[in-house]
Amino acid sequence: MRQWSRRRFLASSAVTALVGAAVPTAAAPTLAVARGKLAPFDLHDVDLGDGPFLRAQKLTEAYLLRLEPDRMLHNFRVNAGLKPKAPVYGGWESEPTWADINCHGHTLGHYLSACALAWRSTGDERYRQRIEHIVAELAECQRAAGSGLVCAFPKGPALVAAHLRGEPITGVPWYTLHKVYAGLRDAALLADSAGARAVLIRFADWAVVATRPLSDQQFETMLETEHGGMNEVLADLYLMTGNADYRTLAQRFSHKAILDPLARQRDQLDGLHANTQIPKIFGFERVYEVTGDPRYRDAAAFFWRTVAHTRSFATGGHGDNEHFFPVAAFAEHVFSAKGSETCGQHNMLKLTRALFLQNPSADYADFYERVLYNGILASQDPDSGMATYFQGARPGYMKLYHTPEDSFWCCTGTGMENHVKYRDSIYFHDDRQLYVNLFIPSTLRWTAQRATLTQTTAFPEQAGTALRWALERPTELTLQLRHPRWSRDAVVLVNGREVARSVVPGRYIAVSRTWRDGDRVELRLAMRVTVEEAPAAPGIAAMLYGPLVLAGALGRDQLAPGADIIVNERRYGSYNDAPFTPPTLAGDAASLAAAVRPGGRPLEFTVASAERRPVQLVPYYRIAHQRYATYWQLAPGTA
Repeated sequence: MRQWSRRRFLASSAVTALVGAAVPTAAAPTLAVARGKLAPFDLHDVDLGDGPFLRAQKLTEAYLLRLEPDRMLHNFRVNAGLKPKAPVYGGWESEPTWADINCHGHTLGHYLSACALAWRSTGDERYRQRIEHIVAELAECQRAAGSGLVCAFPKGPALVAAHLRGEPITGVPWYTLHKVYAGLRDAALLADSAGARAVLIRFADWAVVATRPLSDQQFETMLETEHGGMNEVLADLYLMTGNADYRTLAQRFSHKAILDPLARQRDQLDGLHANTQIPKIFGFERVYEVTGDPRYRDAAAFFWRTVAHTRSFATGGHGDNEHFFPVAAFAEHVFSAKGSETCGQHNMLKLTRALFLQNPSADYADFYERVLYNGILASQDPDSGMATYFQGARPGYMKLYHTPEDSFWCCTGTGMENHVKYRDSIYFHDDRQLYVNLFIPSTLRWTAQRATLTQTTAFPEQAGTALRWALERPTELTLQLRHPRWSRDAVVLVNGREVARSVVPGRYIAVSRTWRDGDRVELRLAMRVTVEEAPAAPGIAAMLYGPLVLAGALGRDQLAPGADIIVNERRYGSYNDAPFTPPTLAGDAASLAAAVRPGGRPLEFTVASAERRPVQLVPYYRIAHQRYATYWQLAPGTA
């Protein structure tokens, strides 16, 4: 096996999504990959300014430091024949109620990824110390067990062995193992952990040997069980090492029953478990990077268009009870309490970002922004930092958050990652262009150009943003400013003088010039209230202000204090299920939008109900600890 090279690996566009671009070395191998048009910046090159995203990040940072790694390692040590050092956590990590899904250990993988993201973003050594402790423990487990496999399943390696033999099992072993693989990969790349690299490669070599006897048909049968993004992490491992065994295994882990119809532009998603598919699709994009096979690229792009454009709610979420449903049945599913699984939104953003790097379209950036505000930022409890599983649209329901130590849902794990990587998709670049995708207070250090760009904005409370250059020398660059689809027009000023005006939303405005130290750029946008009706269900509508879904804030009647912090996600829909009659809104989309009036504070509005009572509307991401409505069944009449 070739010596691992971090710089060589980061030179590939496939994995710049993790850390950022790096300068290729002369020794870099020639790989048959499609080079991306853009690269992200290293997380440590972007600082967040004060605002909702920085506040959300700090809540998650505090939670990560409260968690105890030895409790997450408990079952790993037991399975290796070692004495555990701390009692195991509850919920999905230990309790018999969850034994049938066999997700024990998935939290450790997410936690590794989150700590790696937090360390890369902040430089706080406490996160790196936790990574190194976990990695040393996993290495000890490998030595004690005499195997590269590390797992925390109740039946230990026996579950994986039965799955490989094709025996019926309960659970999703590869899904869970993928989280550990991904955590080790992120620890190696983001936190520069040599120990993580060593454990990861031994773990991957075990997978190569363990799966080699399977025929193609046996492998496909195994992939009918949820397996996360195994193809993604194996493609990354190929780029890390140059070991062709990993590339081959990434292709074998690419589920042909899903790949083939998507590559032929066929939507056969009805009834499929949504978040089982999305990591596979993200993996398809990765496999395209390492093989150049256009089927993988075409499948990923078609899937994204299908889900983003025809299967998503106004918030950018999707699905009912974790499954895709027929588009024509929208009215039957939209008011479920089990819509918009947060993990699905997390993974759709990963896919969106990867596709944007290959094809920098404002369509991708607009969708990313909508999901970021209405799905990811909206998923966190602003008081405790805990996260949602579903974010359903049952009128009068409320967001339900996990407990700190006894839930550990899949969305608990992705929630740990979501809020410590906000800085990863604000800016992108090539050699001479800088894309500004998100309007978030931040400072960017573009080392290659010896430039610093500071973005100052009160968005979304105010439309638009301002940017100021700090440059060591005059530099010729193109600034690509997103004109979002939600703004009818956009104006760009440089040092107070208008230089560009756009009346075509959903594109980038290119401002090319020789920039000088202190140059100031202002992007002026216009936000307005709009109403989106579901094409398959006219009369069911959501209200938005710019990219923000406006939710009816419906109060706390009949809700006990703390009733929204829960252990068992399987009881979503039964919590707080006392009969509730929401206000009625009347009219059509146009009259309803015109009837919305500004409230007394920024981003707050009111609209009259058919019962002649005002309904308060606030951004959905600000809703917490109260009942809400995001979709409304409109009654005939005038708003």
